[in-house]
Amino acid sequence: MDGPSAIPTEAARLLAVQLLSPAFPTGAFAYAQGLEYAMDRGAVGDGAALAGWLADVLEYGAGWSDAVILSLALRPGADHAALDELARALCLTSERLTETLEQGAAFARVAAPLTGAEAAPAALPVAVGRALAGLGLPRAEIIGLYLHGQALNLIQAAVRFMPLGQAEGQRILASLSPVILRLAAGAAEAGEDDLGGCAIGAEMAQARHETMTVRIFRT
Repeated sequence: MDGPSAIPTEAARLLAVQLLSPAFPTGAFAYAQGLEYAMDRGAVGDGAALAGWLADVLEYGAGWSDAVILSLALRPGADHAALDELARALCLTSERLTETLEQGAAFARVAAPLTGAEAAPAALPVAVGRALAGLGLPRAEIIGLYLHGQALNLIQAAVRFMPLGQAEGQRILASLSPVILRLAAGAAEAGEDDLGGCAIGAEMAQARHETMTVRIFRT
């Protein structure tokens, strides 16, 4: 293809949805960001608890950090190498680092022929920003799609692990829309000074997941 600059807005929007779908082959289905540990220990045992957990992760944990890194990576003249180093530094556990690097490498490899972007490995939000920067879409729209996909992936993990039906999972995802839209709008205008958060429960779950002897997910 001729590259992202040649894609009409409508087609660019469809391509963004395709690239940021949990079905895009990055291996995202294998990761749960510590949610498996929380479900195993009963900290997340029903739909209400899951919705609260996800909202907190999005607003105070990896969701917000990824959203800001993605926003910075989408901007003209972005230093993607420096942002990749920053994204790595924000990973508090070895599994979380492995998750963002392996998904980012897979994303970059598959997205490159679709967007004309660089195929070199990078942390996931950097790889996404690098690939979608030339689509001409509003940053908030791309960030919203990214966060929506991240939330859906975790919901699908919960559906596989706990007594939570597909319909309930979809209801939870819809209930997160106001949070996702607000965070996307904020991250679209955020800078490096806005990075940071505190989702202690999720971060502890990520660390303790590494010690589980029987598990379904890689994180």
